[in-house]
Formats: sequence, C-alpha cells, structure tokens
Amino acid sequence: MKNILFILLFPLLLQAQVEKVIIETYYVSDAADATDTTGGLLQIGSKTYRVYIDLLPGSKLKKIYGDANHTLKFSSTASFFNNKEDGQSFAKDFSKTRYKNNTVALDTWLTLGQVTKTGSKTYFGVLKTSDRDGSFVGGVNNDGGSSVIAGGLLTNTDAASGIPLTTSDGIDTMTTLPSNWGTSGIIDIISGEDSTIFGSLKSGSEFISNNVSLQNTGVMGVLPQDNEVLIAQLTTAGEISFELNIEVIDSNGNTKKYVANGDTLLTNEFVYPNLKYPPACGCNNANYLEYSANYACGNPDSCRTLIVLGCTDPMACNYNPNANFPVPSLCCYPGACNDLDISLVCPHLSINETLLENSFTLYPNPVEDVLTIEISSPQFKVTKYTIYDYLGRVVSEKNVTRSSVFNKTELNISELNAGLYLLRLSTEISSATKMFVKN
Repeated sequence: MKNILFILLFPLLLQAQVEKVIIETYYVSDAADATDTTGGLLQIGSKTYRVYIDLLPGSKLKKIYGDANHTLKFSSTASFFNNKEDGQSFAKDFSKTRYKNNTVALDTWLTLGQVTKTGSKTYFGVLKTSDRDGSFVGGVNNDGGSSVIAGGLLTNTDAASGIPLTTSDGIDTMTTLPSNWGTSGIIDIISGEDSTIFGSLKSGSEFISNNVSLQNTGVMGVLPQDNEVLIAQLTTAGEISFELNIEVIDSNGNTKKYVANGDTLLTNEFVYPNLKYPPACGCNNANYLEYSANYACGNPDSCRTLIVLGCTDPMACNYNPNANFPVPSLCCYPGACNDLDISLVCPHLSINETLLENSFTLYPNPVEDVLTIEISSPQFKVTKYTIYDYLGRVVSEKNVTRSSVFNKTELNISELNAGLYLLRLSTEISSATKMFVKN
C-alpha cells in the first residue's frame, strides 16, 4: 500500500521548486481614475491584480508558456483594461517616466519580474508589503490625467487593495538582471502589433493559446529569501481566472516544467495544480480512486471509493474480487508467484500442487516422438497442458475437455527440436510442472 501511494504522489513531491502562486490586489480604481480619457475607459471599481510565482530560494523563473499539451490562459468576466496612450504588452518595455502619466500604471501586461527601466536602473515587481523604497506612482507623482486633477490619479485608499499606491508601488531595484529576452505568440510578426488582451488595438476578456511564450535567462525575486517573481498584471472590472505553465531552473541548474493540467505529462514536466485559478477542488487524497493530482484543494465529498489493492486477474490463485486497483506483482500463479511464497499466498493451491505433482508421471524420459502422461489419482480433472522450452516460451498448448480426460494421455512431440522442456499440467484446482528431455 505504501509503495503504491508513493508512486501516485511522486509527481507532487517533485514540485518543490514552486511553493505557491500569489495573487495580489494591487489597486481598486475610483471615480477620479475614471475621469481620464487619454488612457481609455477605466470602469469605477476595476481591480488591478498582480500574479506572482513563489519559488524556493535559489531557483529562477525562466519561462511562461503555452504549448500543444498545456494551454496558457487568462480570462475575466469583463474586458481587461489596456492603457490606450502608452500601454505595453510586456512590462519590461515601459520607461519609468511613463508611469507618471494618467492610468499607465494600471495597464494589463506580462513579464518575468521586470516592470520598467531607466538608463541606469532596472526595476522589478515586488509585493507592496515587501517594497523597500516607497513609491513613484500615483498622487503627486501623477499628472492627473486628461482632467488634470490637481491631486493626481491612483490615490484610492480602498482597504481591498492594502497599502495605497502612493505609499508603496510594488516596484523596486535588483542587481541581478536577466538577459536574452524572447517572446512568441503575442506580437504579430508581420504587423508588429498586439491584438490580444495585452495590446491596445481591441479590448478583450480572454487570452487562450497553445503556442505562446515569454522567456529570458532566468530571474529571481527582488528579495532572495522570498523569491516571489511577478509574471502578470491584470486590470478588469470582472472576476479573473487563469492557467499557467512555467519553466524553472533550480539551484543546481536543472530545468523543470510545471503545468496547470497534468492530463498529458512529458519528460521533466510536473503538474502543479495551484497554477490554475480559481483552484480546482476535488479528491486530493491518494487513498481513493477519485484522486487526481490536478486538484489544488480538497473536497472530502469527492473522495468516495477507497482503494483496495490486490490481484484482479481471475486466473491467479489469489484473485481478489473486491480489489479495485490492480497490482500485477501481487498475482500468484503455479510456477510463477512473483518471488512470493506460494504456500503463504495460496496455501490451498500449495497442497493440491504437491498432490498433483506426486500423482502424475512422464515417460519415456528422454523421449523421441510420443510422450505419455499418466495420472494415478482420479480426483484431478485435467483441463490444459502447456509445454515450455528452456527459455520459458510456450511451444505447445492444448485445452482438454472434461469428457476426453483419461488417466493416461499420449502427446505427439515429434515436431519439437531436441532439448530440455517443461510440461505444466493444469487442473480445475491446481497445476504442477515436470521436466522432460526430447532427443
């Protein structure tokens, strides 16, 4: 039982490089923010979310992607907001000075840690509660938008968004920088435009792709001990959902892929159900048949059928009709008991096997063309005989009807090559094997 559960749970144990997925409510838009028309319509009450991947210290996030087996998905029940004036598909492409303009800081985008840059510094996303250098976003740092509001925009202090943006902007510097950025599936290679939910050409409420990626050489979080890497900012008046797939470099330099859905797993891919939001709940107790590694949270009502391990082969002497999880290595057959003690596994068979073995003889031995099988005890009704060569391969097999069973049977073996053979005699209650030599 313990070994089987280890096999079932092993994929989860390998997911230790990813500790959790964090969704931060970064900001809640108010009526003042909605007055701006330069950046485009921003509904009152829209929420800006930031999504972080929390990795083990020393690990790096190298890639977010969707491929043929694993979909990258971002959805909302309302359209995502993209700033019309200076929105970007990827946060790394923002210049720091643009964050002071209207609602640029609430744009929807993807990233691997980096959120902006200047000539001398590169800035990365960090949870507002971990931000160490204050804020250059919102309030007096903001131009007030198209309505030229004196106090600036992004000043809402709604408790749902935690620390106000004017106090902490979740943007900080880091000295270890990634390089070799690459992307596919977002920007059209012909027009150079982005018509997805991350672009400003058209509004949308869903991005789904099996051919998309954003990658670099690998990035860690601003605070190494926390190692929380920002991967997306999403602004919408609706409820969000997503499915993520990521590539991680561990502290030893090994690359692993973690996916939201484990229906198809290739080499070095491991399912991590928390990459899906809202999390799918179901039976995550591996002692039940309904268990799935795709569940991020448990629902006790989903676990209904307790696993019963056993041999489910009716031909085995220890066939268990109550078993619902087959374990072939537990099956025991006469002459093939998987290194188990047949006298303990099938004690009834062990007695009958000994009786049968003592009750039949083969002659002549060695034999030329005709081998005689003689059974001295009438209690055994032969149902089949099988001949194996010295490598254990079946070379002859015959089922015997009860009406044709005699205490003496002659077998024509003239077509067999010279050599050593085993003959297994099977009855309704037992089997036994004896050796003979063909000249």
